[in-house]
Amino acid sequence: MREARAYNARSSERGAAHVKIIILGAGQVGTSVAENLVSEANDITLVDSNAELLEQLRERFEARTVCGNGASPTTLREAGADDADLLIAVTQSDETNLCACKVARTLFNLPTRIARLRSGEFVDYPELLAPDNFAVDFSICPEQIVTDYIKRLISFPEALQVLEFAEGTVSLIGVRAFEGGPLVGHPLKALRYHLPNIEVRIAAIYRNGEALIPEGDTIIVPGDEVFCLAASVHIRQVMREMRRGDHPMRRIMIAGGGNIGFRLARSIEQDYNVKLLDVNKRRTQMLATSLDRTLVLRGDSTDEKLLENEGIDEIDLFVALTNDEEDNIMSASLAKRMGARRTLALINRKSYVDLVQGGPIDIAISPAQISIGTLLAHVRRGDVVAVHSLRRGAAEALEIVAHGSSSESKVVGKPIEEIPLPRGVTIGAIVRNEVRDERIVRREVIMPHHDTLIEQDDHIIVFCTHKKLVRQVEKLFQVGFTFL
Repeated sequence: MREARAYNARSSERGAAHVKIIILGAGQVGTSVAENLVSEANDITLVDSNAELLEQLRERFEARTVCGNGASPTTLREAGADDADLLIAVTQSDETNLCACKVARTLFNLPTRIARLRSGEFVDYPELLAPDNFAVDFSICPEQIVTDYIKRLISFPEALQVLEFAEGTVSLIGVRAFEGGPLVGHPLKALRYHLPNIEVRIAAIYRNGEALIPEGDTIIVPGDEVFCLAASVHIRQVMREMRRGDHPMRRIMIAGGGNIGFRLARSIEQDYNVKLLDVNKRRTQMLATSLDRTLVLRGDSTDEKLLENEGIDEIDLFVALTNDEEDNIMSASLAKRMGARRTLALINRKSYVDLVQGGPIDIAISPAQISIGTLLAHVRRGDVVAVHSLRRGAAEALEIVAHGSSSESKVVGKPIEEIPLPRGVTIGAIVRNEVRDERIVRREVIMPHHDTLIEQDDHIIVFCTHKKLVRQVEKLFQVGFTFL
């Protein structure tokens, strides 16, 4: 906690718009982090051992780059660790990330250090991450984050995205409106008649890729991508207004037995009939001995005969999770053509995601975009609790805590209509905690109206139709002149 305050204090001295950040690893996660933070006027240095890749990223982001081993004291010094505010170590190697955090604290007293850890073993022993050991302030496991995300999609078969806020109290669901849906063809204000006992907010609508500002007279048309915000206990009823009732998932086929495929199969095999395909003999042997109820098969997920023999036409969800995104696209498309009810493909390149989703592939997900929100919540200031990228990173939803008194804050003690929200930014929900003896005893979900007052310590769910609006939102919630 002391070091987090040091990070805020140091960055405040520089000014709100300039935080000096070192990113180790220019892979998918590191590149996505850099793309988001560079667009918010931060001072970014990218470190990687691949000089050719760094040259491409330097031109793309106009960011400083250093070629070398991220755990090396010499490389870290060259990257500016002496006066950096934040280190984000997201290389492919857990050992490199841990060592870099230790070196950054010991030699440079770098205030805040975040590490990507792919192995669950380090997380199982938090004492290893303590200041006296590897000195990691916060760790993320993108593979586990993606696994949890896919599990939520399985629970809501017709959703494009399922996001949670305030420890699961509020959910944001993205769905595609269909011809004949109860609300399709009607204005948004009709929601109150369709769901008279449920508070729900339409946070945003995307039509043909363009964002619409939701208003009472806005009419939903077939094909609209609609984001609905409601208390989690009501979210299924809200979805039925947009989508036809769908039978739950029962039979799931996973292509790819890597880290994510294995984690997913292990986490759902008790509740679903799961088949797992992988081409590697040694890997399938390991999977077969490590999984209890999953049927492990050795074979190529693009093999039409194999899919036919394994009853692809009876599969409720085909999930393509191999390390080859072209194979994922091909196998998911093939599975859909052969009768799989719903398909999902893991795709790294955002341009591919936009290209294939909505055709034979129902959901295309980018691991970096899904996992980056957890990381960004620990990077940004202004008491941001959660950050979720929407629509493949084009928009964002944030959970921000309102701090300060009415004289110190631009939002506390003020009605919604008096808060100077930038166009494209909406306050979708407020979660108000009732605290007794330092324990939360009750969470109240409020769908705000124009006269709703923001109270101190409220958790505000804010929707930004474009990620460039995030910086303005953070400034709006900053307290006084200290930004603490």
